Amino acid sequence: MDFRGPVAIVSPPVFLYSIEWTPMPIKIPDTLPAFETLVHEGVRLMTETEAIRQDIRPLQIGLLNLMPNKIKTEIQMARLIGATPLQVELTLVRVNGHRPKNTPEEHLLAFYETFEEVEARKFDGFIITGAPIETLEYEEVTYWKELQRIFDWTTTNVHSTLNVCWGGMAAIYHFHGVPKYPLKEKAFGVYRHQNLQPSSVYLNGFSDDFAVPVSRWTEVRRADIDRVPDLEILMESKEVGVCLVHEKKGNRLYMFNHVEYDSTSLSEEYFRDVDAGVPIKLPHDYFPHNDSALPPQNRWRSHAHLFFGNWINEIYQTTPYELAKIGTGER
Repeated sequence: MDFRGPVAIVSPPVFLYSIEWTPMPIKIPDTLPAFETLVHEGVRLMTETEAIRQDIRPLQIGLLNLMPNKIKTEIQMARLIGATPLQVELTLVRVNGHRPKNTPEEHLLAFYETFEEVEARKFDGFIITGAPIETLEYEEVTYWKELQRIFDWTTTNVHSTLNVCWGGMAAIYHFHGVPKYPLKEKAFGVYRHQNLQPSSVYLNGFSDDFAVPVSRWTEVRRADIDRVPDLEILMESKEVGVCLVHEKKGNRLYMFNHVEYDSTSLSEEYFRDVDAGVPIKLPHDYFPHNDSALPPQNRWRSHAHLFFGNWINEIYQTTPYELAKIGTGER
């Protein structure tokens, strides 16, 4: 049984774009709230019975969800992970050191595993999300020691890790001491970004210039990243700085912005702050004609799918077939 069989005749990594393909399903519990939303959007989903019938090994992807509204993040990530020609099994993971206010305890108990419950497992890919705590020093975060333990665990139990927004800043600080800096005002809106490494497998098919949503109060700086030989900057904006960094040696990606955002994510943040009386500027280049009464148009969706598809494809091409070999250097 070889999960590479169906597509092995196509040279990587172009098979996603050079032939017609039908997205394979992502396997998630059919009672997960994200299930109905994803079905409505046309994302193919799979039941346990259907998964067993297929003579392949599904890619094992873990999602450490640090966001307070976990259901919304589940949908955003599953939407992108599920739009590939490969079967993926998604495992939702949470930290023990924090209880989110915006997600029911019943949901966590039904669909999430604690890190201790998955610690003995191996994963082909693992995503660590952001969290709305970026103004805190890392050491002030209540679950920082647990997160450090998880970061170290990924070096032996995960083939490729994608660290997103605050999760990316925390990871690059943990592994390389790259600091974050507070911004004078929030980087908030949709900004043009440049493709700095068109030959990178993660940017295969990307335009030279593309839009990415940004929502953060801190930044990491190019000068600090350039001091680390193992780090390569793949995406950058002239206005809001570094977006995506690749670490080949550690097989890690650090994404500081939000390609996974829904069309309305920035408007929801904006109106939330307006209603709460929090000073907030109109999101940059987001609402048509800068009119918040008009529905925003999504100008990043295709590149979000492209990025996640490239990441999943690279995992598929390079991960060991036997999960036990992950982290050993064997294929």
